[in-house]
Amino acid sequence: MLPKLATLVATFAAAVAAVAAPPTNQSHIGKRDMILKPVMQGVNFPDPAIIRVGNNFFGYATQGKVDGKRVHVQVAQSIDDFEHWTYLRGRDALPKLPNWVASDNPHVWAPDVIRLDNGKYVMYYSATLKKNTNLHCVGVAFGNNPLGPFTPGNMQEQPYICNEAAGGAIDPAGYFDPKDNTRWVVYKVDGNAVGHGGVCNNGVKPIVSTPIKLQQVRTNDGVTKIGAPIQLITNGPADGPVVEAPSLSKMDDGTYVLFFSSNCFATPKYDVSYATARNIKGPYTKYGPMFVTGTMGLHAPGGLDLAINGIRAVFHADYNGGRAMYTAIIGGSGNKYHAYVKNR
Repeated sequence: MLPKLATLVATFAAAVAAVAAPPTNQSHIGKRDMILKPVMQGVNFPDPAIIRVGNNFFGYATQGKVDGKRVHVQVAQSIDDFEHWTYLRGRDALPKLPNWVASDNPHVWAPDVIRLDNGKYVMYYSATLKKNTNLHCVGVAFGNNPLGPFTPGNMQEQPYICNEAAGGAIDPAGYFDPKDNTRWVVYKVDGNAVGHGGVCNNGVKPIVSTPIKLQQVRTNDGVTKIGAPIQLITNGPADGPVVEAPSLSKMDDGTYVLFFSSNCFATPKYDVSYATARNIKGPYTKYGPMFVTGTMGLHAPGGLDLAINGIRAVFHADYNGGRAMYTAIIGGSGNKYHAYVKNR
């Protein structure tokens, strides 16, 4: 992975024309003379994901404890502008868990939501496996509203994706490709869950692979699998113990961009990086990181996710003892991408 911030180049053409010359109150995320503030002060909102529905945006986050109550999937929303966010305190988008999840300590992580053509919604998430609480697996739930409630439906007894022998699976994210009307899910095989110790349980040799995989699914339901999963990237020497938190997008010039985080989330080395390819199935070449600890006062930034039908992104970074959500506008082309942010 390249050690320096990607250089600013071009914009997304027509889709990005509105932000090709960002407003004067926005700054390139590479600048170090400004402290970036989260969009929701005092809210612990890890592993954020975002969906755009009309002019509104909905955000989802990893399990939290609110007013003494466990909330499996936290929710926030922004009406019209993407800048002002309201945390829906205590609202749980996934109030009921399926039978395969360890209900006593489910550790629901990194949810993501897609909207189908029929107006229904699908949530992908990961949770602790009841029969082996050392592992996480991916589940799915269904809803009629972006705010939920989402329910497991008939996906009660078995996880949607779970390779126990390889460490389980986490960090699912959906992607729709309008070019050929196909739908996909990317996720991380959680190899460090069966690692040999050290940082993020994968700092001691032999280092275990934590590949990011791509699964095609039926466009009409977002769930029925088509073919076998395809490995896109895995962790190398520059990535530390893991690559994780994938989010797939395609830019106006036809380049597929896989955003991901590398190194361990519990250390200052955590980052947001990306890889690009001309075909959704790869091969992907890693670039980045886009931003790291120190840029704009951020500490351990990671978990970037892009809105479907848009270039607006959310990510998290350490803040006041938790992980807060930040927003950015992604720009670039070819193999070079950057992010604009607005100070608050």
